[in-house]
Amino acid sequence: MGSAAAISVNGRHYRVPDRPVVVVCIDGSEPEYFERGIAAGATPAVARFRREGVYRLARAVVPSFTNPNNLSIVTGVSPAVHGISGNYFYDPATGQEVMMNDPKFLRCETLLAALSRAGARPAVVTAKDKLRRLLGHAMQGICFSSEKADQTTKAEHGIERATDLVPMAVPAVYSAELSEYVLAAGLELLRRERPDALYLSLTDYVQHKHAPGTPAATDFYAMLDRYFDAFDRAGAVLGITADHGMNAKSHPDGTPNVVYLRPIVDGLLGPGRARVILPITDPYVVHHGALGSFATVYLDEPSRGPAIAARLASTPGIAEVYDNATGCARFELPRDRVGDLIVIGEAHTVLGKSPEEHDLSLLEEPLRSHGGVSEETVPFVINRPLDDAHRQRLARTRDLRNFDIFDYALNGVR
Repeated sequence: MGSAAAISVNGRHYRVPDRPVVVVCIDGSEPEYFERGIAAGATPAVARFRREGVYRLARAVVPSFTNPNNLSIVTGVSPAVHGISGNYFYDPATGQEVMMNDPKFLRCETLLAALSRAGARPAVVTAKDKLRRLLGHAMQGICFSSEKADQTTKAEHGIERATDLVPMAVPAVYSAELSEYVLAAGLELLRRERPDALYLSLTDYVQHKHAPGTPAATDFYAMLDRYFDAFDRAGAVLGITADHGMNAKSHPDGTPNVVYLRPIVDGLLGPGRARVILPITDPYVVHHGALGSFATVYLDEPSRGPAIAARLASTPGIAEVYDNATGCARFELPRDRVGDLIVIGEAHTVLGKSPEEHDLSLLEEPLRSHGGVSEETVPFVINRPLDDAHRQRLARTRDLRNFDIFDYALNGVR
């Protein structure tokens, strides 16, 4: 399609690409990973993009979890618009706590679906299958996960044998190779299919285990960099961002640094008078034990909210507490999918329900996790220079968001 073609999605306008545009979301990518990689000479492509293209920091969505941020990136808007407020939530309509993996929870169209409706050819490869149906909702094109690449069908995933793309075995879900498979499959799709827009979403297995600058982290980012270089040399406009950062959340002895919310709330209201929801919850508990730095609390007596909030705010390890209206305005969240209180942990603290509700025996290393304001800063990288108008706009922007990446990659690259 010609470069003059344009579409409007969720109040934003995008050029339909006349050359391939690839956006990569590096799950859990604290900006220091790139800084350490550049300093060590391990990421020469990213260093080149810093010199010749765009290299900035941006703000992710809070809660700084996978689902809200990936959906913001592919819709260009906040969760207040697209509706995905966490990986997991309490559905008042059914009285059930459920995963937010079903497209029925999505409240607006994705850019990828709009591109396919306009006649362009988008494609998606994601590491974990939990995101696949949300990212590919209403999109005509290839959409599969590396987790289940051996189960693809033309009818459901747009490709019959995704395993033919990559000379690798389908990786274990808890592995660095799960992310490499996404990049390898994406690169081969770019070469074979030449999609107009390609979205690649990785997993944070490495970042949960290894801090920036450690040998395993440096090796992982060197691998990412080799693929970034290959996409660049294949002629793609490449945008790179992340869904959230990552911080150490453990005591010096290696045990998780947890504030358990249920005993505090039950001590004020009595047992069973409140529901604590941890939106980090997903099927992959080996990563984090369902412990993150964002929680929401539903109260049987919302009028008790101010007293509960004051007690929680005075607790060491808790950084911020908001009522529903204030917190949802602050973080641009859908009010009907968040409880009466929003609780944010400090940079090195996670929030839990109660000790007996978390099986921490699966955690193999000192806990590294995310979810709070302390993990909202992420990289924002583009491999090519911007045109004058977008370069000036970027220079003026004081609140760059990770979900601006498609805007700049599609509209702003010379």
